[in-house]
Amino acid sequence: MMTERVNNFPPLPQFLRIKPCFYQNVEEEIPAPHRQLVRRVYNLWMLYSVTLCVNVVSCIAWWAGGGSGANFGLSLLWLLLFSPCSYTCWFRPLYKAFRVFSLSFRLWASLVGVLVTVLMGLILIRVHRLYRGGGGSFERAQEEWTTGLWKSAPVREAGFNAVTETGPSLPQYPADVPSYPDNGLW
Repeated sequence: MMTERVNNFPPLPQFLRIKPCFYQNVEEEIPAPHRQLVRRVYNLWMLYSVTLCVNVVSCIAWWAGGGSGANFGLSLLWLLLFSPCSYTCWFRPLYKAFRVFSLSFRLWASLVGVLVTVLMGLILIRVHRLYRGGGGSFERAQEEWTTGLWKSAPVREAGFNAVTETGPSLPQYPADVPSYPDNGLW
């Protein structure tokens, strides 16, 4: 039986007519391996909000010292606008992602498994077509395996030479490397 969840964030005093907008409970909704990360991200959001508050106080001091009052107005606007927006547009989607992650991980893992299986099947089909196009057959592969032809040194050397015919795979650097004066700066 599901209990009704009452919104608890942001925590507001009871005498206000506005009520919290979100339900947030890290212990209940976030899987144990991810709780610490979600708490750290929440603390980072709190630090951002505190920084905006300090900015307001700093702008008040600036204004009192003879500076422009426009800075105070903008800092207050930033606090009132960016603090809730950063919560709803940055932290809340991350929180929801980790909450849904615990529910959808099994489904997601199953879909990835199916995708990997399909891709491996396509790769096997492509390798099979390349092998068949080169004159190979299943019977020929069985014959090579039973006779041990794949262990033969000339066969291995021919394969190695076929790979290295195109030249070295590493870039070639010039033999004359410039020398730098030793003036002791480094």
